[in-house]
Amino acid sequence: MNYSSSDAQKRNTEPIRHYNPRSIAQYYRYRPWLAIFRSLKIIFYFGVFILQLILDKWFNQEENNKQKRAEQLRKILTKLGPTFIKVGQALSTRPDLVRKDFLEELIKLQDQLPPFDTKIAFNIIEKELDLEVEDAYKEISSQPIAAASLGQVYKAVLHTGEEVAVKVQRPNLLPVITLDLYLMRLASAWVAPFLPLNLGHDLGLIVDEFGTKLFEEIDYINEGRNAEKFATNFLGDDEVKVPCIYWRYSTHNVLTLEWINGIKLNDLEGIKKAGLNPSDIIRVGVTSGLRQLLEHGFFHADPHPGNLFALTDGRMAYIDFGMMDQLTEETKETIASSVVQLINRDYEALAKDFVNLGFLTPETDIRPIIPALEKVLGNAVGQSVGDFNFKTITDDFSELMFEYPFRVPAKFALIIRSLVTQEGLALSLNPDFRIVEVSFPYVSRRLLMEESPAMRKRLIEVLFKDGKFQWERLENMIAIARSDRQFDLLPTASLGLQFLVSEEGDYLRRQLITALIEDDRLHTEEVQRLWTLIQPEFQPQKLFNVALQAIRQLAIS
Repeated sequence: MNYSSSDAQKRNTEPIRHYNPRSIAQYYRYRPWLAIFRSLKIIFYFGVFILQLILDKWFNQEENNKQKRAEQLRKILTKLGPTFIKVGQALSTRPDLVRKDFLEELIKLQDQLPPFDTKIAFNIIEKELDLEVEDAYKEISSQPIAAASLGQVYKAVLHTGEEVAVKVQRPNLLPVITLDLYLMRLASAWVAPFLPLNLGHDLGLIVDEFGTKLFEEIDYINEGRNAEKFATNFLGDDEVKVPCIYWRYSTHNVLTLEWINGIKLNDLEGIKKAGLNPSDIIRVGVTSGLRQLLEHGFFHADPHPGNLFALTDGRMAYIDFGMMDQLTEETKETIASSVVQLINRDYEALAKDFVNLGFLTPETDIRPIIPALEKVLGNAVGQSVGDFNFKTITDDFSELMFEYPFRVPAKFALIIRSLVTQEGLALSLNPDFRIVEVSFPYVSRRLLMEESPAMRKRLIEVLFKDGKFQWERLENMIAIARSDRQFDLLPTASLGLQFLVSEEGDYLRRQLITALIEDDRLHTEEVQRLWTLIQPEFQPQKLFNVALQAIRQLAIS
């Protein structure tokens, strides 16, 4: 029998909970003792920790005690509960902000947390499902197989024989999270004036974004819907696996989903033992991540090693869809074009894209920023795309934020976190990996092959500057796209020709004719370079197949 998410909701009368800072503030305004008690506890833990760091510095014990202090920080965050654990998890993906010894301990917060009592977990299951545990599951592990910040997971078997994972939320989670978010918001208002304007300006908004995502993450009905939407986006993709949801055994606080037998992405030895090529795993991971950002606009914002698995058949499995986000079409297009502007080192166009994406306000004078971007990003890109990695960009770019009015929109904090985490995972499999070796070909291929009018417009904007056709840019894009083994030039050329002869392509036709004869000369040299570049693709059989397909399409139309 099939069950929908609405069936699960009917069994749980508690409404879906949404983050509302005003309502939370109003609630605790009349209960100040709760906030005071919690604040004193937080201040005590961190006060003692900071005092110990100061004493280490005074007595030259920093080196001797650094591992001890890193462990202390992890334990403090764990004791303070789920909100602070989530903050620690976010920091664990920022090697540009956190020193290495602390980073190694914070990474343990991703999937090495103490579980709560199984008896309590089973009571929650029975209350939520309105079933005895043995009636819901034929078998279930006596202890959790994993414990995370918001819940823990048991392995079970349904009476119909399917192996499943059962996620059970930690008890009394909502009151703890709401109080911590209230205190964080208060603290952000006090701290913001002492920070540089570009960092402190949106501190409250960042807390609100964090709160919104945290509330979404603790609603397992929302997570189940996210998983199904994600699976729909990758329907027919033979490289990505998404577990199915068993709605009959799922509520806001319990989620039953397909069991995944896989290898964690940071387990290089396990991946090699399974006969898998780490480079192929990296390619699948990066390409699927780019598809989320630039095609679907619906992306997994928490891709840490506990949430991504390599399957023995070479597929990538995603789990834990609590933290997701959605991008607009315009944002997707602007991200794609900004990557190409970076390839082409067009820093003026890149600065304009930063304005469109919200990193700079519309009234910002970008003229003094352009040379700064060229200096920082030019060094990061280096002489070739192989010299580039995303962490280099975040490290160097953070320096610009102190000198110019850059700010990180709350949504992009999640994107940056996702990209840095994915690159970190890839580097753990291959220290020589460069994210652009996969991403640049993908973005170039997408711009060249995309049929949507909006993306065509972006391509034209990239290929023309100040009314002049940029021959080198087209060469560069084709050369980079051809390094992607999934790129086939002939179908792309066919799409381009169809567009050129269409009514919509009138402007581009006129511009290309002008480009061929601009500066009072025929640009035969540029055309010859392009032909040399693409000639290997024009094989007789391929040409015949493309021509046949074009004839069929004309016949249909």
